[in-house]
Amino acid sequence: MKQVGSLVFWGFVVLSSILLFPVAVLIWLVTVLFDRRLVLLHRFTCFWASLYTWLNPLWPVTITGRENIRPGTTYVLAANHLSLLDILVLFRLFKDFKWVSKAEIFKVPLIGWNMSMNRYIRLQRGQRDSVVQMMKQAQQTLESGSSIMMFPEGTRSKSGELQRFKTGAFELALATGVPVVPIVISGTHNALPKHGFVLQGRHEIGVHVLAPVDPIGTSEQLCEQVRALIAEQVR
Repeated sequence: MKQVGSLVFWGFVVLSSILLFPVAVLIWLVTVLFDRRLVLLHRFTCFWASLYTWLNPLWPVTITGRENIRPGTTYVLAANHLSLLDILVLFRLFKDFKWVSKAEIFKVPLIGWNMSMNRYIRLQRGQRDSVVQMMKQAQQTLESGSSIMMFPEGTRSKSGELQRFKTGAFELALATGVPVVPIVISGTHNALPKHGFVLQGRHEIGVHVLAPVDPIGTSEQLCEQVRALIAEQVR
């Protein structure tokens, strides 16, 4: 039964992507000359991604603390990472941000192409030149007025437990003077574990946005402070 439901879900992802990608291209063509941060295209992408949890009764999503991301303010958004579903549920925030994502995702037909149009930031893990380029592009993005969304753990947790954080997100916050917003995700690890594509039944999913943290101290200190705040909420 799980396999059948999973086939239906992923089939819907493929079909909807075929239908919605041309709409994204049209929005890009119409807005790219005057919407320098591509806010409208990103909002459409939020709608596109949100369809997969809105229409799936197995994944009821509760979002709290959204008000901690104030309109017109730039942030480094830092979330724990449990599952591929984390990306979908974070789009449910409907806030202006650019993803920092591994380069392989940009190669996925339609979805990856849309990420490129949005000017999301790619990272080739394990390659120092790519890390340097990512940090440069992320800093430029913050300075232009768009927030960035990062997973400081760098990869999805196999066990569901919070992993060690890398300092890149916090170096960016200190370099640009923008606050860090910790975001706690729950429930996605059980709904769709790492290395799996089979939906695991009904699971309640939560996204809890914590209060912004001012960029003070060293990157290591800021990193540990934010990780501790997320760790207090992780279940």
